[in-house]
Amino acid sequence: MIARSGGAERTSLDTLRLLQLPLPGGRNLPLLDVASLEYTLEQPIIWRRNRLPTITVQAELSSGIEPKTVTAQLASKIAAFARTMPMGYRVETGGTADASAKGLGSVSAVVPVMIILMVTILMAQLQSFQRLFLVVSVAPLGLIGVVAALLVSHMPLGFIAILGIIALTGMIIRNSVILIDQIGQNTSAGQAAWDAVVNATCHRLRPILLTAAAAMLGMIPIAGEVFWGPMAFAIIGGLASATLLTLLFLPALYVAWFRVSERLSSIASVGESMAAK
Repeated sequence: MIARSGGAERTSLDTLRLLQLPLPGGRNLPLLDVASLEYTLEQPIIWRRNRLPTITVQAELSSGIEPKTVTAQLASKIAAFARTMPMGYRVETGGTADASAKGLGSVSAVVPVMIILMVTILMAQLQSFQRLFLVVSVAPLGLIGVVAALLVSHMPLGFIAILGIIALTGMIIRNSVILIDQIGQNTSAGQAAWDAVVNATCHRLRPILLTAAAAMLGMIPIAGEVFWGPMAFAIIGGLASATLLTLLFLPALYVAWFRVSERLSSIASVGESMAAK
């Protein structure tokens, strides 16, 4: 239990001088007998940032508001206040917004290298520019679920959510590569193009759904966290929509891109069966 006296008593030296100190044996001793109390000036603490004296102004944000949004709304007022300051003084924005900007800048610096490595690895595996285009074209489908999930959960699209989108891109491309690779295996095995697409989609349906479900369930424990929540909802929503759309959109895009005809496939299948007889 912590008790605190009223404001008038705390600022009165006479009250503090009469403060009773307990002694052994049940006796009390006034503070005046062992201490001398008086008002005096104390040297202030000078906080420095980059070796410059600094005054820091902090504020707590309401839930659901992104620091970047508040910083943008106050930018004009801060600029107007900075113009009224004496020569040699300036105002800088720090805190969460500054840390997020630095983190986003460090991530953006390595994004070109990431894209080059990813395209190189995909090209080595797919060995076709057309199939590479089909795989990469499915990645934006995840943004549909990301936007929907963030709107429903009222989560901000900040630095942490962008990290989730980057991770989500890899998951979507992985599922697309699995499906395209299965179509190629079916075609190499002698199946007609239409049958290869249909059989590959049916064959890879369960593995793709199970791996996507495992990734989404793994995000549930951190979905309620203030810091990691945006990333969790971005991955859950984006992966849910992208997985379903991949199983529908990618086979349709493959058929349209390579002009696969169901009729020609059926005729080829009938011809093969007649030749076998």
